[in-house]
Amino acid sequence: MVTQDFTALPPGFLANPHPIFQMIREQERLQWNDAMEIWIMARYEDVDALLMHPRMSADRASATNRLAEIADQERSEEDFGPFARVNTMLTSDPPEHTRLRRLVSKAFTPRAVENLRPRIQQIVDDLLDQAEAKGSFELVMDLAYPTPVTVIAEMLGVPSSALTDFKRWSDAIVATLGDQTDEVLADARDSIQEMVEYLKGFIAERRKQPRDDLISGLIAAEDEGKVLSEDEIMATTMLLLVAGNETTTHLISNATYALLQNRDQWNIIRDDPSVIASAVEELLRYDGPVTATARVAKEDIEIAGGTIKQGDMAMGILSAANRDPAKFENPNQLDVRRNITEHLGLGDGIHFCLGAPLARAETQIALGSLIRRFPNLKQEGEPEWGGTFIIRGVEKLQLSV
Repeated sequence: MVTQDFTALPPGFLANPHPIFQMIREQERLQWNDAMEIWIMARYEDVDALLMHPRMSADRASATNRLAEIADQERSEEDFGPFARVNTMLTSDPPEHTRLRRLVSKAFTPRAVENLRPRIQQIVDDLLDQAEAKGSFELVMDLAYPTPVTVIAEMLGVPSSALTDFKRWSDAIVATLGDQTDEVLADARDSIQEMVEYLKGFIAERRKQPRDDLISGLIAAEDEGKVLSEDEIMATTMLLLVAGNETTTHLISNATYALLQNRDQWNIIRDDPSVIASAVEELLRYDGPVTATARVAKEDIEIAGGTIKQGDMAMGILSAANRDPAKFENPNQLDVRRNITEHLGLGDGIHFCLGAPLARAETQIALGSLIRRFPNLKQEGEPEWGGTFIIRGVEKLQLSV
């Protein structure tokens, strides 16, 4: 079975991939994709089994297909800096993954995030004050982007005054998850180099004079006698800056657009703000920013009614699984009172999103405040969509208060 070639996205895919995902989900449970040389699964039961399987590796470069060849090419390039020399939490397996995750996890516990809520609220309030003064605003650059990037920058201890540079660097790095042309790889390489140069000074400064921030914490962190190497500190800092804002930005923008298209659901939150936590979980299920993720078989594995050979790569389409009628009733309907907990919008297993408590808090506060402040918010024109097959979202949408 040859499924959709996601290396060349059809027109309109980023705006609405769900009909294609439904088609794939209704075909065989395990499908071979010739274009990408990868196995694909789209049903909830199978995608979750992929994420939970202990013999499925997150190190995509260990695969035997052409996507792994590209990854090897990237990792062998000295220009890709720390990402070329060390694995991150996203691309490592235990025990390395366990060590890396444990060293930064304390900053993202529910208790730690709860202490951040007043600051997140202040950031959102300031942004909405500016929007109200103008009478109209652009959803992404005026709210959805500056909220999470300001929070993660402050947590790390780098100035949020570099928001524009963070956005440019993040966009270039995330673009490598799509069609990896020479131009895309060159932009990513340049952005990584610039980011490394920018962060070097902060890391050196914190070594001399530690502060109460995450970079100082990474430098001081020790696990069973092991500290993070210089490359690991740099790669983790860069990963948090990119992952800490790119996905949450799309979550806030996708969620806002979905609610504007389903005004009855917007009104439910307006009339009963206590449903905001349930609403965010439902919006993660309904149109979350992370569309798919891949793993590599460490050995021959029986899954989804078939066999994946050692070294083969398998992709689980999270967005398809999140609309599987075998798991969720009326899955194509947005229902902010659904009160679900088992969606895959934040992944599952040992690689479940480290920043999930923070992403939830930021989105709850941003959406709740937006609806409270501007209950009659209107969109002006249609949104512009961007991203890749892996991460997609509203990139521009003008709104009037």
